[in-house]
Amino acid sequence: MDMIKLDILAIGSLRRDEDGKVFDAHSSSVLIRTDERMIVVDTSTPYMKPAIKTSLKQIGVFAKDVDTVVLTHSHHDHVGNNGMFDNADILMHPSEHSEVPGAKPFEAGRELVPGVRIVHTPGHTKGSISVFVEADQKYAIAGDAVPGYGNYEKMVPPAINIDKDLALESIKLITKYADVIIPGHDPPFLVNR
Repeated sequence: MDMIKLDILAIGSLRRDEDGKVFDAHSSSVLIRTDERMIVVDTSTPYMKPAIKTSLKQIGVFAKDVDTVVLTHSHHDHVGNNGMFDNADILMHPSEHSEVPGAKPFEAGRELVPGVRIVHTPGHTKGSISVFVEADQKYAIAGDAVPGYGNYEKMVPPAINIDKDLALESIKLITKYADVIIPGHDPPFLVNR
């Protein structure tokens, strides 16, 4: 198996008001390059489109070369630039794919290609998934299963969740696998072993 390359196209962010309510959210967007596929995980928001375009240009990849988009869940701050990738199949967990135009269901627990596995990590939403990647290290592109470093550091579920216990189990699963976690709304970080 040849080396899988992983590039952060945009680093997500999250801003809250004084009451702790989120008023500005943009997800991370990640490119995975394998011999078989060019995969973008989460397309973020229209606000992040220039950053994603610049990153792709710097890497030397055209949006039309991306053949697969994997969405970690259906929230608007993760799906806002799907239209950039006209040639891509958009894949999501079967419980959420109907919420995003053009998305197709993909069963979690399967490899998309060798070294790239889709893992069901529910709690934030019913169909939240993470993408586990075997590259130079083990990466977990966690979406909002791990929205920020603080969720990992304090082992607390995302503030927005459908099930706190399930969300915590997902964080533990991700932490157990990964050397590096790429959260939904923070820079990537190393897992302490």
